Amino acid sequence: MKTLLKIIGLLIALLVTLVAAASFHPEVQNVIRALRPSTDYDSTAPSLPPDLASPAVLVFTKTNGFRHNEAIDEGLNFLKALSGGRGWSMFHTENSAVFSPDELSRFNVVIWHNASGAPVDSEQRQALKSWILAGGGFVGIHAATDDSHHGWEWYQRELVGARFIGHTMGPQFQEAAIKVEQPEHQTMQGLAASWRHNEEWYSFDASVRGQPGVEVLATVDEATYTPRLKFLWNDRDLAMGDHPIIWTRQAGEGRAFLTVLGHSAAAYQSPQYQRILEGAVEWAGRIGGGASGM
Repeated sequence: MKTLLKIIGLLIALLVTLVAAASFHPEVQNVIRALRPSTDYDSTAPSLPPDLASPAVLVFTKTNGFRHNEAIDEGLNFLKALSGGRGWSMFHTENSAVFSPDELSRFNVVIWHNASGAPVDSEQRQALKSWILAGGGFVGIHAATDDSHHGWEWYQRELVGARFIGHTMGPQFQEAAIKVEQPEHQTMQGLAASWRHNEEWYSFDASVRGQPGVEVLATVDEATYTPRLKFLWNDRDLAMGDHPIIWTRQAGEGRAFLTVLGHSAAAYQSPQYQRILEGAVEWAGRIGGGASGM
């Protein structure tokens, strides 16, 4: 009996050790963070480079929720190369205190590159909102459109314009056809009328089409993939019918560009997506040829 109890004790100790070790694995931490988002906010702004010249791009990748590690890294590589090649100043941070009137005044455009989990507090939200409405440019990539931002009503409903309800699972990543609706828009120029892209496809509670200030630039053809969430006991239909995946919004005097693309690192190696993001920064920030358009 004592031997059996000792074996059971050793097995329990081993199980506790394995669980503790697993909790430090990045993917396990990701699941925990997605289920229980952090409320970590910064109060001291980062030091901006004194030579930060216009046009200047702020890239924000703070993740209080799920973190797209590989996508963030690859996207940053692309944005750094793009900025260097175009002569733009780029500053990357995960410090949410950068969203203050003084710091934001240094930038033409803000990119939320897979930022998730309500990454800014109420004062920082107001600073970003005021800056956009006064004429700032905003680019929201992938997780910037998900439901981890639902606590900020203005952002969710009046900037993004719809609430995320789920993404494809079973399989999670699927190749589908993207259809360009506005080929003359700066962000869509030079693209084929339709092309294939492999993605974790987001669905929303409603199409943003027809909302004030919104222009739908591209949609995904739901006939070319399976818009369902199949995981464990869940099996949900995510079909929207009209399914925008790239759109813009005029917000006060500012411009916002939203895209659901960009979950995986491979997206940022796609010539089509690289072209779209380059045009998005130009258009939203009114940089170079970005002064025209809605």
